[in-house]
Amino acid sequence: MAGRMEGKVALVTGGASGVGRATVESFVKEGARVVLTDLNVDAGEALAAALGGKALFMRHDATSADDWDAVMAMVRERFGRLDVLVNNAGILLKGSIEDATLDDWQRLMRVNADSVFLGCKAGVEMMRTSGGSIINMSSIAGIAAKDDYAAYGASKAAIAGLTRAVAAHCRKARYRIRCNSIHPDGVMTPMTAGSYPKGVDPARFTIDADPMNRACLPEDVAAAILFLAEDGSRAVNGIELRVDSGQFVMSI
Repeated sequence: MAGRMEGKVALVTGGASGVGRATVESFVKEGARVVLTDLNVDAGEALAAALGGKALFMRHDATSADDWDAVMAMVRERFGRLDVLVNNAGILLKGSIEDATLDDWQRLMRVNADSVFLGCKAGVEMMRTSGGSIINMSSIAGIAAKDDYAAYGASKAAIAGLTRAVAAHCRKARYRIRCNSIHPDGVMTPMTAGSYPKGVDPARFTIDADPMNRACLPEDVAAAILFLAEDGSRAVNGIELRVDSGQFVMSI
């Protein structure tokens, strides 16, 4: 039986760990040919090797337009097309409006928002004749207020707004390109684990431990990304898909 991504070519930024890694593994399992990019060369090369040649790794600074040009040139040369782009690279910095610095704000906007802007531009350029799916990693903090993550939430809200604009543009241009954003909360990744108090086991806060908790696993988010990547979601465009264990609705 063919996989849900059989024959597709996918690119995942920030693909060496966390949600990116789970997404790469999911895509490969479902039959896709995957290019994973990251600044962590050791982890990226190790993952590509572990997948037995079913994924290619390329070092990639997602905030660099030149790096995007190089990655897309490699994808075009190797595969001739791109079907799925997952803009997943990002960072997390804590700080309220009183605590956050201008440097924090600019770094978050550069890494989280600028990288997605560049990715969407490159993705639309590559996909406009053949079509495809662009999936942008935002956060529940980009929809609901997080007072202690002011700049981070703003950077993720920018991604949500950009996603809707890209979806509208591609529809008006009659490109068969869909663009959607994913909004997780409390995913157990190396990035988020660092925000927990010292000595606290993050597993205590997963939905496996208690359904009232917030945290899920990278595989839970990867499953939502897989849905938006495959053809079964071909009518889903411009949405904000929350993967937050009901955190948003409980806050209303």
